Amino acid sequence: MAVSPEGAPCWADAMFNDIEGAKSFYGDVLGWTFGEVSPEFGNYIEAFADGKAVAAVVPPMPGQEGTSQWCLYFAARDAAATAARIRDNGGELLMEPMQVGDFGTMCLARDPGGVLFGLWQAGTHGGFGAMAEPGAYCWAEVFTREPEKSDAFFPAVFSYRSKRLEGEMDFRIYDLGERSVLGRMRMTDDFPPETPPFVNVYFTVENCDEAVARATARGGVLRLGPMDTPFGRFAAISDPQGAYFSVIDITTPVGEMPQTTDVD
Repeated sequence: MAVSPEGAPCWADAMFNDIEGAKSFYGDVLGWTFGEVSPEFGNYIEAFADGKAVAAVVPPMPGQEGTSQWCLYFAARDAAATAARIRDNGGELLMEPMQVGDFGTMCLARDPGGVLFGLWQAGTHGGFGAMAEPGAYCWAEVFTREPEKSDAFFPAVFSYRSKRLEGEMDFRIYDLGERSVLGRMRMTDDFPPETPPFVNVYFTVENCDEAVARATARGGVLRLGPMDTPFGRFAAISDPQGAYFSVIDITTPVGEMPQTTDVD
C-alpha cells in the first residue's frame, strides 16, 4: 500500500506477557495468522488477515511486564520533526525515534493526559496491508479523562481539524483533510479508576455477535454492546490480558449519521 499521509493511523501492535495466549485468542476471534518470530527486533510477530499484514504482537522487554494495551501508530514523514512537535506541545517521548532495520523508524510517546501512541516513518514496511476488511483495522478512539488536553495536543501535532458530536456525549472527531481519522471520547465512571487512558482500536469482523461469542468463550470480557450504530454493529471487549479493543461489522449500519459541529 502507498505510504500513509502524515497523521493518519498506519499500524497497531500490543505487548503481551503471554504471547502464545494472545496469538491463540486473536487468531480465534479475528481469524489472524502469525508470521515468524523476529529475534533481532525484540521477538516481534506480525499478524495477518487473508495474507495481509494488519497488526503485531510482541512480548515485553524484561522489567516491562504489566497490563497489555494496544498502541496505535500515526504516520510521520519525518519522525524526528514530529517527535519535536510532540515535545513542544506537552507530550512525553517514551522512546526517541529509532530505526528498525530497513522497515522504517518508530517512536513511542504519550499525550499530556497519558494516552500512549506511536509514530511510524515508513521504510520498506508501509504499515497496514489492509484496512476495513475482516480482521483488519478500521477505526480508533482516544479514551481519556482529560479530553481538553488531547483536544489541544493532537491537532497541534498532526494538523487535524476537530468537530464535536452533537448530543450529551463528550465526543470529538479529528479530521485529516477531508477524512475522519480518529475519535476522542471522555472516559466515564464506568471505567475502573485504575484503568489508564488508552486508544481503543476497532477491528473489522464479518459478524459482531459471533466475534463477541468467540471472545467471551476464550476469556475476554464484554464491556459494551453489541449495539447497532450508523457506522455498523459494534462491541467493546477487553482481552484475557486486559487490553481493550472493539470489533465492528461495517456492513450493517443502522440509523442516521450524527450531526457534528466544527470546533475552532
